[in-house]
Amino acid sequence: MLETRDILPFPGGDNSSDTVVGDAHLNLTTLQYWNYTLFSNGTLSNGSWCYLTFQPWAADVVLDNGTFVNGTKCWSPINPIGPRAGIGIGFAVLYGIALCLTIVALNKHGRLYLEVTKRFYPIGRRWQWYWACWTCATALVSLFTVMDVDRYYLPELPIVLTSFFWFLMQLGAVAIVWEAVRHWGSWMERQFIDPDPFALRDDDTRSKIEFYLPLIYYLFWWLNFFLVIPRTWTPIEHQRYPEQIVREAEPAATGVRFKAAAFMLVVCWVLTVFSLRTSIKYYRPRNRGIINRFIGFVRFTPMRFKLLIPLAAVIPAFQAFVAWHFASSPLNVKGHNAAIYAGGYAPALLILYIQIVFGYFNQNEDKELQRQRQERNRQLNQEMGVSQKPTWWARVNGEIVNPNESMRDRLVRNVRELQGNRPRAATDLEDGAVPGADGIGITTTQDGVEMSPLPSPTYQQQQQQRQRESSGTNSFAGSPAPPYVGKSDRRRHERTMQAASGMLFPQSSEALTLAARRRAELTMDGPPAQTLPPPPYPLQDRRSSMQTDGSATGSTNQPPQQIRSMLDV
Repeated sequence: MLETRDILPFPGGDNSSDTVVGDAHLNLTTLQYWNYTLFSNGTLSNGSWCYLTFQPWAADVVLDNGTFVNGTKCWSPINPIGPRAGIGIGFAVLYGIALCLTIVALNKHGRLYLEVTKRFYPIGRRWQWYWACWTCATALVSLFTVMDVDRYYLPELPIVLTSFFWFLMQLGAVAIVWEAVRHWGSWMERQFIDPDPFALRDDDTRSKIEFYLPLIYYLFWWLNFFLVIPRTWTPIEHQRYPEQIVREAEPAATGVRFKAAAFMLVVCWVLTVFSLRTSIKYYRPRNRGIINRFIGFVRFTPMRFKLLIPLAAVIPAFQAFVAWHFASSPLNVKGHNAAIYAGGYAPALLILYIQIVFGYFNQNEDKELQRQRQERNRQLNQEMGVSQKPTWWARVNGEIVNPNESMRDRLVRNVRELQGNRPRAATDLEDGAVPGADGIGITTTQDGVEMSPLPSPTYQQQQQQRQRESSGTNSFAGSPAPPYVGKSDRRRHERTMQAASGMLFPQSSEALTLAARRRAELTMDGPPAQTLPPPPYPLQDRRSSMQTDGSATGSTNQPPQQIRSMLDV
């Protein structure tokens, strides 16, 4: 864009209806008919269409209907890349690297290792990384379109696009800091209630602040969005000559809406600091006195927020500065590059890389919570005098539990451990069987656990078992019970439990005999033979007992009452 744009007369040509523009002969009558004017900045325009008048971009001929043949419009990228575009490419590379690293951090801190609870949703910890991706994406669009700001001969759409996405990038940067601070408070609360779910109330002042504060923050955040984004951006394009800049572009870029939008971001920054102060107040040791509270606030603020919050303060400050000073504004095509990149793009870039660095060194919250739980369990075991054995202890001492062993094998193994008998290795046995104390062979499994054999019962054994059940006798009389061969899972479970209780709690022969006799009596159809029937009641005794009761005598001697109406009921 040239500094001046004065109206020039059309140069003469071969005749009165001919003019030479850019070493090309054009029809002067047609140009005057379509109201074209020649300007000193090398353009030919009628207010709606604009064409370049210097080689090699000048038109070869103009038709009677006003069409230019091989003409180049004024809004074309014909200039080389300037300083603003060169710096923008460097920042775009840095933002691109930050986008890749942000996705890695999102994958690390957004992954779940514990069950999701209603109080702490996974999206709460991911929002800061979502906004980081938003900031990188909008910054890339803004920085790549800034190249055409320098290359366009006259400003048009590129200056609008780079300014539009620059404001969106600023919104994303302040949202990163807010979500980081808010989630830090949520993480402190989660560590508080993990050992004791009732340590914090749900209806106190703290919970109400944490509920309403995000709503208030995003209210002002959206007010900034609606004050900046939905508006007419056409006046920003009108920077084609100095008079147009002063008359249209500068008033639009320094309007009341931009100034009010900067104030909304200031409120957002104050709410972010207030959120951090609230989290420190409720989740960190309290200090008495104004000076001690300030010292405690600075002391307990994490190092990450000591860097992020000052950088977040630069964003609304710079927006307010450019709302009054158009020369340093990104909306100015010829704005100061140092101010634009140092105040407009550098704070957001630093916020991103600080988040990435701390996200790389910090642990995933679920894993950190697991570590804290293990540490608490270790301390409790130490206080109770319980020593945690290492993982190799069971393997060395032969206490490895076979996942495929049956319930009977587990019961036998537990009984031997209680009795102090260690299982012998299979190599000490001949053919895998050793005669037991009762003459029954004891087999050894592959894992070295001894157990009694469970042979399949024959038909004769099944008949004998049914006869014992029908006659009232049971295995508790002294002989071991054969396995249950029926189809009832409940009966099989009862038999297993009876066998286990018999092995765990052996009874004497007298107790077994008494229990068998009592079970036989309960299963008999009638009373036992030695039990005498109760004596009969004489009829005289029954009558005498009835006469002693006046109510009973009256009821049998008197005639029944005759009901005459419903009132007698």
